Amino acid sequence: MSFTVASALRWWAQECPDRIAISVEDKPLTYSELWSWSARLGQFLIDNNVQHGERVIILGANSMEYAVLQVALMRIGAVNCPVNFRSSAQELSKSISTLTPTHIFADAERLAVAQSAASEGSAIKVFPLAEIAKLEPGNEDTPHIAHEPDPEDPLFIIGTSGSTGAPKGVVENHRTVVAYSAEFVLMEPQCGSGASILVVGPFSSSSGTLVMFQFLTSGATVYLESQFRPARALELLTKHKITIFLAATIFFERIAALEEFQTADLSSLYFSQAGGARVSTSLLAAWRAKGAILRQAYGCTEAGGAWAARNDVALSSPEKAGRGGIFSRYAILGDDGKFAPPGVTGEILVQSASVTPGYWNNPEATAEAIMDGWLRTGDLGFIDETGNITFVDRLKDIIISGGLNISAKEIEDVIAELDGVEEVAVIAAKHDNFGETPLAIIYGDTQKVTAEIVTNACLEHLARFKAPRYVVFEDEHLPRVLSGKISKPQLREKYKDAHLKLTETR
Repeated sequence: MSFTVASALRWWAQECPDRIAISVEDKPLTYSELWSWSARLGQFLIDNNVQHGERVIILGANSMEYAVLQVALMRIGAVNCPVNFRSSAQELSKSISTLTPTHIFADAERLAVAQSAASEGSAIKVFPLAEIAKLEPGNEDTPHIAHEPDPEDPLFIIGTSGSTGAPKGVVENHRTVVAYSAEFVLMEPQCGSGASILVVGPFSSSSGTLVMFQFLTSGATVYLESQFRPARALELLTKHKITIFLAATIFFERIAALEEFQTADLSSLYFSQAGGARVSTSLLAAWRAKGAILRQAYGCTEAGGAWAARNDVALSSPEKAGRGGIFSRYAILGDDGKFAPPGVTGEILVQSASVTPGYWNNPEATAEAIMDGWLRTGDLGFIDETGNITFVDRLKDIIISGGLNISAKEIEDVIAELDGVEEVAVIAAKHDNFGETPLAIIYGDTQKVTAEIVTNACLEHLARFKAPRYVVFEDEHLPRVLSGKISKPQLREKYKDAHLKLTETR
């Protein structure tokens, strides 16, 4: 059965060969060029002993070479594993342990990190992403790639720390991605063939890789950037009359803050979707004045992305995040273990054809997350009488900073090892540039541990963006609930205005 992304790309390369498939930093690539380049690269991978089903890690910022490599891996049946481009060698080693890759591709800035992490496993081959540019097709014949993917074949694995801090890999296969793409286009036909989308999320997240494959499957043009720059994003939206923009709320806020936003022509923007934080009334009004309805979305990596509020609530109730897609639905798990009625807060459940088949090589975590066909998201929310969901809080202790997920426990584990630290809790603090940033709250001996020591330890062991920007010390033990766990709701309430009162440590 050819219900695959590969089948869709082959069709578009024949149907609309000259349509731009991907454009990165003003370099366009048509569907026929993408199909040809990915074939040449696919043959290169085969020649370098990349086998069907093997995992290949990619470490780098978004680039054209990165995008084509992902397509080439798909075409030969290898599993694409994009990891956080800010990973330290230690963090990359954890990813290697989880994914057991045979090959790693890294851009020039991160090649040394990849080589350092791979040195512990001599069988892993490391290649520079720059090699891919040499394979861009000219007048040579396009190699024939015989492999035909199965809909159940893993397409890519997106790493997620989750609330436990233990690395896990969320698997997406051809079937889940094609289903996600088809469902979206059925609901929004103008977001299909001939549409255009701006993607500012990194490939190491579903907002990057999943969205790229989703819209390539539907025959759209995908504009990609190596990093988010507000002025540049606004320029692309207006210059190319882009019709779709899906991004973290903070990105919409930073664009709206630009002086040139006031005079920008955004009349072509048909569908805009924000996630990761609630859309404020003022932000909604700012984009509505430009003719764009900024829809609130809810979703998670395991659910294949997010669904945005429909027109009936996007304006009247911007805090609501829609009622799911045509083939998706939400439910709320009550404290009694049964489905909760409208208005009752509980754990959000998702059922959809685009829900992950599971975590890579982790049947225990898969069984815990997917029960009776429902994905347990670990998030709190409630549903109204018409099915619209409202996100309340996270059961999973995740901080979303600049669109990237940070496990609070991962930071806590580093700080807890420091001499003088007796108790530590990490929560999200508001931040003007990143939406959220880690705040470390510590009880211990301040003669032995300081904010500088905490910050330096986190910078040494974690990617830089994970290191707390705020560090505070409590004079008393941290508050706890009856079960003995630290009461983060109390700490969140106490430090809800931390960004206004505390000084950043870095």
